[in-house]
Amino acid sequence: MANKALNVMAQRVTQRLALSALALLLTAGVAQAQTLEVSNARLSLLPGNTPGAGYFELYNTGDETVTLVGAQSPAFDSVEIHVSSEHDGMAHMHELTSLEIASGERFEFAPKGHHLMFMRRVEPLNVGDDVDVVLEFSDEQQLPVTFNIVSPASM
Repeated sequence: MANKALNVMAQRVTQRLALSALALLLTAGVAQAQTLEVSNARLSLLPGNTPGAGYFELYNTGDETVTLVGAQSPAFDSVEIHVSSEHDGMAHMHELTSLEIASGERFEFAPKGHHLMFMRRVEPLNVGDDVDVVLEFSDEQQLPVTFNIVSPASM
């Protein structure tokens, strides 16, 4: 009888620990997501099927550095992190595999600098439309963002 009571007690403790662990896992992602803020998300898009450039400000309000490793959108085949620079009077652009945003940093993705490159539209898009994008981080965090399509002339 004592063994049965101990088994029941052990099962209850195990269940409580499992529920506590699950609660921690579920709230960990929520807490981390709340440490990132995005503002002024816009997508400069020319007519036709040319690539577009996404600009925004990413503010890391958390206590730790975060690393942006990619993005995706159902409206495009691929989205890449790029940086533009000028060297000897020539403009250059290349893809980045990741980008660190330090604690407390406001990082601006802007023309002639860092941006998201949106490749191969899968649906027609026009100025004024909104595009859903998910920013992806090295800790597997995902941050949904809505980008508004703007004319390149407005940049």
